Amino acid sequence: MCGIAMVRLLKPLDYYQEKYGTWQYGLQKMYLLMEKQHNRGQEGAGIATVKLDMPAGEEYIWRERVEGKNAIQEIFAEINKKMSSFPSEVYADVQKSKELLPFAGELYMGHLRYSTTGRSGLSYVHPFLRRHNWKNRTMVLAGNFNLTNVDELFDHLTLKGQHPRDKGDTFLMLESLGFGLDQEVQKEYDKIKQRYSNDITITRKIEENLDIASFIRKSEKMWDGGYVICGMLGHGDSFVFRDPKGIRPAFYYIDDEIVVTASERPVIQTAMNVKEEDIKELQPGEAMIIKKDGTVKFETIRRASKELTKCSFERIYFSRGSDIDIYKERKKLGAQLAQPILKAIGNDVENTVFSFIPNTAEVAFFGMMDGIKAASNQAARVEKVLIKDIKLRTFISTNDERNDLATHVYDVTYGSIRRGKVDNLVAIDDSIVRGTTLKQSILKILNRLEPKKIVIVSSSPQIRYPDYYGIDMARMNEFCAFRAAIELLKETGRQDIIDEVYVKSKAQEFLPKEEIINYVTEIYKPFTMEDISKKIAQMLTPAEVDCPVELVYQSIEGLHEACPNHSGDWYFSGNYPTPGGTRMVNLAYINFYEGRDK
Repeated sequence: MCGIAMVRLLKPLDYYQEKYGTWQYGLQKMYLLMEKQHNRGQEGAGIATVKLDMPAGEEYIWRERVEGKNAIQEIFAEINKKMSSFPSEVYADVQKSKELLPFAGELYMGHLRYSTTGRSGLSYVHPFLRRHNWKNRTMVLAGNFNLTNVDELFDHLTLKGQHPRDKGDTFLMLESLGFGLDQEVQKEYDKIKQRYSNDITITRKIEENLDIASFIRKSEKMWDGGYVICGMLGHGDSFVFRDPKGIRPAFYYIDDEIVVTASERPVIQTAMNVKEEDIKELQPGEAMIIKKDGTVKFETIRRASKELTKCSFERIYFSRGSDIDIYKERKKLGAQLAQPILKAIGNDVENTVFSFIPNTAEVAFFGMMDGIKAASNQAARVEKVLIKDIKLRTFISTNDERNDLATHVYDVTYGSIRRGKVDNLVAIDDSIVRGTTLKQSILKILNRLEPKKIVIVSSSPQIRYPDYYGIDMARMNEFCAFRAAIELLKETGRQDIIDEVYVKSKAQEFLPKEEIINYVTEIYKPFTMEDISKKIAQMLTPAEVDCPVELVYQSIEGLHEACPNHSGDWYFSGNYPTPGGTRMVNLAYINFYEGRDK
């Protein structure tokens, strides 16, 4: 769920100085693209710049990376600090600015980090830089990705004689692409040296003819996972490509002055002041390649899958709700829950207050209220009952921080409902993953208002399975839905199902990933969604809450109806889009059963 951004200026810097009054046009656009995607990373950020046609002996790549939730501001403050150390007359001269100032270039790449590994440190913050004495072998890389087969990739590289310094997918991806780039450059060199003898001419011809798509294909063909990868080569070529299932998102905008890429469409709309129809989505399995001369072309890296599985959690929760389609989808998710909500409150709309759990559930709340009005033909009472005091999302905080933050993240609006158990209270959230915040904070503070009944609504279905393509949800026992199903199996004398799933999972532990079956789905089969919802409510209700608590979840069918173009639902259904995901859930269940917190 990281954020990526890339800018390629198609004109010389003095063009932007003359038209926009500053040669920093590209740098300013990069700042906007990163700032408008701060929702996609609170652990760190980075930026890199490539300068075209710099003379030998002069630096042509600059990079700045910072850890922490204020990384964007710190990065650009540091860039300004470095630039301000030069005399003011340098700024007035575009050519001197390019020669002397560190981030005066034509290519920019930005990244916002959301870790899914639990690893931290500046060495894990993108962009990554692979240096070489030849510019055409120097590469800067950043991405939004998770690979599920790092062991296979590691073995492949070591068998080629390489010595990867880390087993993380980020490092392996960089080395894999770097190896492919080296091979492609060598292939071009072997062809061109037969026609030219001058080494400088040969280098220039290699850069002109370098087949970016070819070296990406050779590296990417082994990858299993979800990814959008941006790259810049030292001589000036750049690229962005997307996984063939379309799991991770990427959008772009092109005019005669600039090429822009970002993880979300409204980010580009705001930064470039253009309409949504001006922005295109990079297709699954496709690469956009921008050559040094500014030529833009699109090539298929791997044929897109017949069944695309674009991530639905992007639509429910993670992406900015300012996208026109996401806004409509979230409203529909809320509207579709009207009937089960009315059932939960006994159709007593008159004595019910409706609210939402800020901040990302607000749009679904609007849809919910439209649905309640249409289904009941009554005017409903709406109040802002919950207030979020801390901006940091507990959902994407580290495990150590999460429990403590959950206790303090919300406050309540006193007097928003009638005291003395007169009113029901309905509050919608976008998702319920672990249930930590509900149990430790929300239900306790809602109970202070003395409601007759509390109904918590989730605009997403029950999250039952780990995600291995972008969200930090990797352990089975993290999910309140899974814990509830396990408890129900024990309570109903079906412990044998828990054991049988383990035996089946263990038996295929070392099979090729393509042969593994997700038997964890059998844990849920004996129960309805309502059975599990009831058990979750029982487990999450604190002892001091003295009113009934009920949970209402979106159905998987309702999710697909609201988000028809984003069918990736593996966290809800267990239908993983790649074999690597199925292998990982198999391992997660084995770890759970054997008591390993891995």
